[in-house]
Amino acid sequence: MTAAAFVAFAPFTLLGVVTIAVMLLIAIHRSHRLTALSTIIGLAFCCIALPLAAPSTPTQVTPLFIVDGTVLFYSGLVLGSALVVAVLSYVYLDGQARGPREEYYLLLLMATLGAAVLPASIHFASFFLGLETLSISLLGLIAYVSPRDYPAEAATKYLILGGAASAFLLFGMALIYIDLGTMSFAQIGVLARAGTQLDLYRLVGVAMILTGIGFKLSLVPFHMWTPDIYEGAPAPITGFIAVVSKIAVFAVILRYFILAGGQADTALRTGLAGIAILSMLGGNLLALLQNNLKRLLAYSSIAHFGYLLVAFLAAGSLGVQAAAFYLAAYAVANLGAFGIIALLNTSGAGRDTDRIEDYRGLFRTRPFLAGSLALMLLSLAGMPPTMGFIGKFYLVVAGVGAGLFWPVAALVLGSVIGLYYYLRVLVAMAMPVPDEQTCAPTAVSPLIGNALIAILLFLLLVFGTYPAPAIALIRMTIGSTP
Repeated sequence: MTAAAFVAFAPFTLLGVVTIAVMLLIAIHRSHRLTALSTIIGLAFCCIALPLAAPSTPTQVTPLFIVDGTVLFYSGLVLGSALVVAVLSYVYLDGQARGPREEYYLLLLMATLGAAVLPASIHFASFFLGLETLSISLLGLIAYVSPRDYPAEAATKYLILGGAASAFLLFGMALIYIDLGTMSFAQIGVLARAGTQLDLYRLVGVAMILTGIGFKLSLVPFHMWTPDIYEGAPAPITGFIAVVSKIAVFAVILRYFILAGGQADTALRTGLAGIAILSMLGGNLLALLQNNLKRLLAYSSIAHFGYLLVAFLAAGSLGVQAAAFYLAAYAVANLGAFGIIALLNTSGAGRDTDRIEDYRGLFRTRPFLAGSLALMLLSLAGMPPTMGFIGKFYLVVAGVGAGLFWPVAALVLGSVIGLYYYLRVLVAMAMPVPDEQTCAPTAVSPLIGNALIAILLFLLLVFGTYPAPAIALIRMTIGSTP
């Protein structure tokens, strides 16, 4: 490994060192506060190391990994989101007096390591290893802390369906290797373009990979696991699943799609367009029926990744940039929404505060959190002056420019439907306080939790009203590269 490759890969190496250090710390001295603080500081240093690695990019570290501007941007989103989840987890777990809590942070770091290396993967081997490191760690996190049975049930469902998805992925990769004799994304693209006809092995392999990725991104019709896992997992981990895991998978698949020449495959593009339309309409229509906020956000995430497939299909410089900005807006809004659910969690209640009826009168009892949640939901709905509005506008422009008129029409229609169920939550928060809560003392959120929500809210509004710095950063790092 050259010096340039070592420097470029330093943020990921540092994350591995932090994971080992936290594991040794737990073995030497058990302390929830110390373990959480070590995790937060370690993730913060990894975030700082990303721009320091920028001068050494682009660099192919090994045949399995490349570090370029695209990797730095998406890995930055992953690490920054994981840092937010770590802070929220400390606040959330601090009210849980039962059992050891230190290993939770070790699992969180392992999952983050798996997610962070996915955008750097340019080979099926690194893709699969990163994905499984992420998925196996999530199994423990989903069921880690709760007095009820939902997390164990959710983890079991994730194990079964996640295992099935991984089996589809692995078998699809094997079929492509049988046909082309390589697992490198770039070589697959070269050999596929040189071929005169589509081999049956490759056709079935691509279909199986698409099925596995559909499960991981919870796209229709592979979405059935999503609402149960979102409802059953602890609120900070639900945010991790919704944001970190999906951003990482989307980033590596976008790279594979471009390097392997997916743009030239008409059948693949048609299939993805159909999945996008079904996800946008199906996710939004099913969300209309939900009375649980976490399940509502689960169906909302299905629709949002349907929206992102518009940029995925548009590809090119504009499509890649639109996807990057929309993922950033999606991350800020979802982390804020799930963070507020975590902060509203009542110790000893036996469940998260996730039913819409739990939010009645919130504007009167917790005005800051209620106002913040309202803006997060309006951003997900694509309303100004939030990042979500700029992100959806970016997607529409990219889709129209690529001639994706039916997916763009579904995007607009889905956004109109989505506005209704987001407004349901706002209406509940504006209703009078229930009688049983009138005489109850007003709860106070931890200062660190409120400060974190304030930072996310600041990003949401600043980049929603003045997106030029964020767009400039995306163009500087990603540009038109895959």
